[in-house]
Amino acid sequence: RWPVPYRRFDYRPKTDPYCQARYTFCPTGSAIPVMKEEDVIEVYRLQAPVWEFKYGDLLGHLKIMHDAVGFRSSLTGKNYTMEWYELFQLGNCTFPHLRPGMDAPFWCNQGAACFYEGIDDAHWKENGTLVLVTTISGAMFNEMAQWVKYDNETGIYYETWTVQASPDKQSIVWFDSYECSKFILRTYQKLADLGAVFKKIQTNYTSIILFSGEPIYLGNETSIFGPLGNKTLAAAIRDFYNPFKPHQTAREFFVDLLKIIDRVILNHHFYLFYNLEYWFLPMKFPYLKIIYEEVPLPVGSKASFGV
Repeated sequence: RWPVPYRRFDYRPKTDPYCQARYTFCPTGSAIPVMKEEDVIEVYRLQAPVWEFKYGDLLGHLKIMHDAVGFRSSLTGKNYTMEWYELFQLGNCTFPHLRPGMDAPFWCNQGAACFYEGIDDAHWKENGTLVLVTTISGAMFNEMAQWVKYDNETGIYYETWTVQASPDKQSIVWFDSYECSKFILRTYQKLADLGAVFKKIQTNYTSIILFSGEPIYLGNETSIFGPLGNKTLAAAIRDFYNPFKPHQTAREFFVDLLKIIDRVILNHHFYLFYNLEYWFLPMKFPYLKIIYEEVPLPVGSKASFGV
């Protein structure tokens, strides 16, 4: 039963014009090219602090890192970057908007893959990582590209939180996150399954973990907020999300931070939205933790492929 499997969808819905990004998603994105099968392509692990372009290494000190993967074609000499991130920034994926006249919280929580030509060496090297992890053929790259198309069309919602029972390494995971690092790990695994042999190097990734007792399923938007919904529960969920709204003043932020501490830590309440459904999390100490832990590079299911 646990963890609850991340739901895949038949297609990606159009985004609502209400959802607006402060920074444009994938501004220089392009289609993934078809490589010549005999090409030899270097694969690079890329990692840098989240929002480095705005805050420099600040979030790097907290080990809040963004992950991507780079490619270099030996035949053309061209470099490419591929990553997966939020269409409307992290805050919109993590918490909803409470819109006037709408009972249900409104989510702008799609995430997607972005592919573009070039690798910004300075961005990845200065405060992060740019390191060769494997070498593949053009044929393997083309198969990976087909998988990326499927993954991107069916895995459409960003999920910030990992939720587990305790900080213990063997702890039950109730829900797994679905964000940039998980896309990179899935990509590496796909390449390994196609025959890529990865170098023996340490690779660490950021997870933001909530700690909770066994979650309680509450229902979906219709069953909670619809005409025959649970008015008391609907009000409680809206009330919970209200302090997480964007803030205009420092005073508003401080007052709402106290409300968040009261509900999450003192009253052990958290409402999680996952797979378009709501769950109640009975929160436990230490409530929230940001970890930067090693996840080994994968070993494939096929025989080794040498280039």
